[in-house]
Amino acid sequence: MADSGKWDRRSLFRGAAVLAGAAAAGPLLGGAATALAGSGDADALFKAGKFEQAGRAYEEILKKDPKNLHAARQRGYVGLLANKFPDAEKYLEMAFNLAPDDKETNHFLGDCYIRQDKFALSAPHWQAAGEESYAKWFAAVRGKAYQIHGETARVPFQQMDPMPLVEASVNGGPKKRFMFYTGAPNLNMSASVAKEAGLSPVASQKTDFEGLPIWAYWGILDSFKLGGIELRNIPVSWSATESGEDVGTDSDGLIGAWVFYHLLTTFDYAGRQLILRRRTPETAAKARADASRAGAEPLPLWLAREQYLHSTGSFAGVTGSRAGVVGVNFGGIGEITAGMSGETAEQLGIRVDYDRQIGTFAHSHPAVAYPCYPKEIRLGNAVAKEVYCYTNPNQPINVPWPYGTGFDTMGWFAHCFWKPYNITIDTTDMHLYIARGKAT
Repeated sequence: MADSGKWDRRSLFRGAAVLAGAAAAGPLLGGAATALAGSGDADALFKAGKFEQAGRAYEEILKKDPKNLHAARQRGYVGLLANKFPDAEKYLEMAFNLAPDDKETNHFLGDCYIRQDKFALSAPHWQAAGEESYAKWFAAVRGKAYQIHGETARVPFQQMDPMPLVEASVNGGPKKRFMFYTGAPNLNMSASVAKEAGLSPVASQKTDFEGLPIWAYWGILDSFKLGGIELRNIPVSWSATESGEDVGTDSDGLIGAWVFYHLLTTFDYAGRQLILRRRTPETAAKARADASRAGAEPLPLWLAREQYLHSTGSFAGVTGSRAGVVGVNFGGIGEITAGMSGETAEQLGIRVDYDRQIGTFAHSHPAVAYPCYPKEIRLGNAVAKEVYCYTNPNQPINVPWPYGTGFDTMGWFAHCFWKPYNITIDTTDMHLYIARGKAT
C-alpha cells in the first residue's frame, strides 16, 4: 500500500479489507528491483523465495565487501522474514551504520523492533523512514506493551460470511463484534467504540479513503479481551469521517496480525472458532503434537512488511503447476478461495473468465480482476480443485520495496480456502500447521 498523500497505509480502515487477500500478494503497482553489481545471484535466490540460500550468498558478498549496503540490508531482511531477531538486528545495524538515512533500512529496523515490542527503539527509525504517524504512535507507548493475561481462549465465530466476526470487550465495556484479517497490521476499531472506550489520539492524519476525506487516529488501548485472554497496553487505531461518524458499519472493528502473532493462534475454521493461547514451550509442543496426530506437516512461515504472512504452496492449470511462496490470509471479506497474479494464471494455463470482470478498489487504486478456476491449489496436505478464484492481469509476481515484499509471490490463499481446516501459526518457531476438520 503506497504511502501516498491519498492513503496512509498505516490507517487500515475496516472497509479496506474488501478485497481480502490482495495485500499479501503485494499491491497493484509495478516496478523493477535494483540489484547492485555482484549481488545478482543472491538477489535471484531471494526473489525466488530461497531465503536461507540467499542469506548465505549475501554473507559471502559481505566477506569480500563489508561496506556493501545492499547485501547487509538484504541479509538483515532475510533474518526479519523468519523472526530471527539477533540476525536481523546484526545486519540491519550494519546497514544502518553504512547509511543512517537509508529509508529501507530504517523501515526494516522499525519493524524488527516493534515485533519485539521495543517500541521506543523503533520510533526514531520510523521517523527516518518517513513514517511520522508510526514514529509518534510508538514513541507514546509506555511500559510493556501487549501484556497477556490468561492462558487460553476459545472464541466462537458469530458469523462466517461474508466475513468472520468474533466478540471482544474493549476497556471492560460490553462485547463488540470484531472482524479479523491478518492482511491488516494492528487492532483497529470504529470511532464510536473508541469514543466509548475513552481513547485519545497520540497522532492523527487527514487522508482519503476510496475518494472520501476521513481522519485516521492512533492511540494506546488499556484492555482488549477475547474470551479468557486479555491483552493490555495495546497500540490501536481508529478512523472517522470529517463529521466524526464511523467509517463503515459492518463491524465494530478489525483485529489485525499483530494481535495474533503475540499469541499461539489457531484459526479453527472447521470448528468456527479462534483458539488463542499464551505461547510457551509447553503449549507450542502440544500444538506440534496435535498437528502431527492430524497428519499436518510443519510448513514454513515468513512475515513480511509488518503483517503479511507467507508460506509455500502451489497452483496448477491445464499446462502445468508451480510451487513457491504464497501469501496466506486469515479472515477478511470475500468469496474467493485464492487470488493470483496475471502471470501465474497465464503461465499455468488457468482458465480465466474475461467476460465477467470484477471492479475493485484495493490499496487506494481502482483495479479490475477476473474470475478464474485453477485445476488445483495446494498448501501442504490441504487441497482445493476447480475452485473460484480471482486474477488481476496487471498484478505482477514481484513488487519491490517500498510497495511490496521484493520477492516472487504467485498468489495468495484467502478466506474460503480455509473453511474445511484448522490452521495454527507459531510465529516464534515460524511454522504453519494445517489439518482437516475441527481442532482438538
